[in-house]
Amino acid sequence: MFLRKLKIISAIICLVSLGVMSYGQTQDNQDKQSKDKQNKSTTKQDTAKENKETKEAAEQSQKAATVLKEIMSTPDKAVPQKVLDGAECIAVFPQVIKGGFIVGGRGGRGVASCRTAGGGWSAPAFFSMKGGSFGLQIGAEATDFVLLFMNEKAMDSLLKSKFTLGGDMSVAAGPVGREAGAETDAAMNAQVLSYSRSKGVFGGLELKGTTITPEKKLISETFGENMTAEQVLRMEKGSAPASIQAFPEALAGYSAAKAAKK
Repeated sequence: MFLRKLKIISAIICLVSLGVMSYGQTQDNQDKQSKDKQNKSTTKQDTAKENKETKEAAEQSQKAATVLKEIMSTPDKAVPQKVLDGAECIAVFPQVIKGGFIVGGRGGRGVASCRTAGGGWSAPAFFSMKGGSFGLQIGAEATDFVLLFMNEKAMDSLLKSKFTLGGDMSVAAGPVGREAGAETDAAMNAQVLSYSRSKGVFGGLELKGTTITPEKKLISETFGENMTAEQVLRMEKGSAPASIQAFPEALAGYSAAKAAKK
């Protein structure tokens, strides 16, 4: 009789132990599943944020590449090859909005790339353009702007946190076409050559008083926290995400790499 009771008690203890173990495992599994869901959710959010940022940078780079290709597709009216090959940095600002009533202004976003120590074109850095004007004007229009930085001093200005054309450096209307001749030689004395395209017409245009500023947020989101425009513009384009290389690749197609800088 005693042995029978002992067996019953042992069986009950075993059942209770198994129940406790099963409950513990269930709780562990539930906790693990909950953590996995949280990690997946966080990963998805991070990936979505990264994709959004990369997409914005890729769109900016592609727009600039498209403008450059459209302008250079007509050699007789494009930036002269001699001028293009002589540039240390090139920036394109697509669809800059210009307009106002009496007092006007302009604002837009663009992409720049510079010659690197290896002679090729750098990763693309992102900038904003702002400027004002005063005179008899009304209405608004979108204009493409192309800026060529012709020497090391001009490039150094681009690498600053902010600079003004005509203030921090000299700017002149750039020559157009194959046979720019003496006009090209004269223009090469300027630190920056500027062009604009509006309503299908492309040509040199002075942009005195226009301020260029790096888009710090987009740069850091694309290349990493605390990355600066200067650091990006000294990187080889291959170091940038493949999705944002459209602009430097377009530049490489129109102006071959120079000899490596010493």
